[in-house]
Amino acid sequence: MKVSVLGAAGGIGQALALLLKNNLPDYSTLSLYDIASVTPGVAKDLSHIPNKVKVEGFCGEDPSDAIKDSNIILISAGVARKPGMDRSDLFNINAGIIKSLTEKIAIANPNAFIGIITNPVNTTVPIAAEVLKQKGVYDSRKLFGITTLDVIRAETFVSELKGYNNKDIAVPVIGGHSGITILPLLSQVKDITFTEEEVKNLTFRIQNAGTEVVEAKAGGGSATLSMGYAAYRFTMSLIDALNGKKEVIDYAYVDTSDSDNIPFFARPVLLSVNGIESHLPLGDLSPYESDMLDNMKETLNNDIDKGVSFINSNT
Repeated sequence: MKVSVLGAAGGIGQALALLLKNNLPDYSTLSLYDIASVTPGVAKDLSHIPNKVKVEGFCGEDPSDAIKDSNIILISAGVARKPGMDRSDLFNINAGIIKSLTEKIAIANPNAFIGIITNPVNTTVPIAAEVLKQKGVYDSRKLFGITTLDVIRAETFVSELKGYNNKDIAVPVIGGHSGITILPLLSQVKDITFTEEEVKNLTFRIQNAGTEVVEAKAGGGSATLSMGYAAYRFTMSLIDALNGKKEVIDYAYVDTSDSDNIPFFARPVLLSVNGIESHLPLGDLSPYESDMLDNMKETLNNDIDKGVSFINSNT
């Protein structure tokens, strides 16, 4: 197994790399890339941890050597949110980064599973898809927007509110990965009931949890440690699928153009060695959740259109 992390010198990248170094299968290779010259040092640092995962470090303008032969490529490269910014403010810088990196992937390793962490995910995933389409190598089964952070936040907030162990809580989260496009399906949490007020308060907190971190860091960055953990958790699902494990189900922001009226949507998917084996049903939504879903559609479609337009105007 070979996993590449692009943006490995950043806060998310280093947290993710540490978790992967300690949890990848024995004799895997962890390949770290960043434009920053410190990246080989990050790799050397991690290589001193005693286990059977090999670590390589690459820096410079071209990630091709870092992604060659990788099974999974994770992209966390980009700028982070600061106080007063929302994810749309990140667009101009991060859109260009995703475009450039995906162009390199399309040439060096188009068959890899690609996990996009870089915000705004609602827009950066469609950008990656358009680049791969233009290069003639797009496989919608292998491109994922990693929205697991919304899931783990939902699990944490529900367990805190209700006094449960986090490991006993599973909260489906669908839609997108910013603001009102994040929709936790609290009506589907097993064996727990919520008042209407609790549902509204929890939904609002889950949707705005990133702002909690940005404000608490007071200009020092956005969510890095929790996002690193979330990306690690989703990556392990991909590894399970690649290793042939059956019934691997997780949530991700994926191409739904064949089945939904929204081209990309975070939803449950069944994973296999080929990537997405199938999109799973969303289940029954409460009236509140149905209204929230209807209300998000315009925003989510606008985010997607923004990514497509960016590629069409920068080809």
